Amino acid sequence: MPLARIGAFAEYAAVDCRALAKVPDYLSDEEAAAVPLTALTALQAIGLLQAREGDTLFISGGTGSFGAMAIPIAKSKGLTVITNGNAAGRERVIALGADRFIDYKQEDYAQTLHDVDCVIDTLGDRELPREFGILNPGGHLVSLHGMPNGEFAARTGMPFMKRMLFSIAGREVDKMAAARGQHYHFIFVHEDGAGLQQVSNLFAERQITASIDRVFPLADVNAALLKVASGGSNGKTVLKIG
Repeated sequence: MPLARIGAFAEYAAVDCRALAKVPDYLSDEEAAAVPLTALTALQAIGLLQAREGDTLFISGGTGSFGAMAIPIAKSKGLTVITNGNAAGRERVIALGADRFIDYKQEDYAQTLHDVDCVIDTLGDRELPREFGILNPGGHLVSLHGMPNGEFAARTGMPFMKRMLFSIAGREVDKMAAARGQHYHFIFVHEDGAGLQQVSNLFAERQITASIDRVFPLADVNAALLKVASGGSNGKTVLKIG
């Protein structure tokens, strides 16, 4: 669904064919529905990192649905992947290809990791100083939940006044990055049919399992929204139409 027109649940939607990709044959409709948003976010985030084969990537909180997509995509590009989270997610992320898992209750990644080439932040502003602390000078950090900045506004083609406003809003995090010559990027996913086809091809090649927590009928949309708001999910919440 084009992200400029999100915000509702419906049985039908008109979509530009350039935003679509073929679903791998082994995925059900429900499984396929759980893939695009998170997988495209992961693909686009990894693209912003300017990572090269052999680089090390730390994904904060990688045991959720984002990590389930980001880890295999990163591994397909030859990256060494480290993530942290609850111990219950260890086997799952290792099976997805993670090279190292850190149980956050047993080990503080900010104390044990250093000279990481790239970071994907899924936790937001409060965690950014610690994530910059493990990042190489000159390294790249992409945030899903941090503060948008001027670089984001320019990259997404916003008009001059919005660029100025986002430059002011993101000034503190930009200063944090600049202190060690690091690079900060905020990401808001955009539709991309070619990127989705890359994801589809990767799924077909590696037989990756889609990450679903629970499927609700459309009539129970309010219950589904409450489920998402409550947190603690082990995958995507999906609405089944018809």
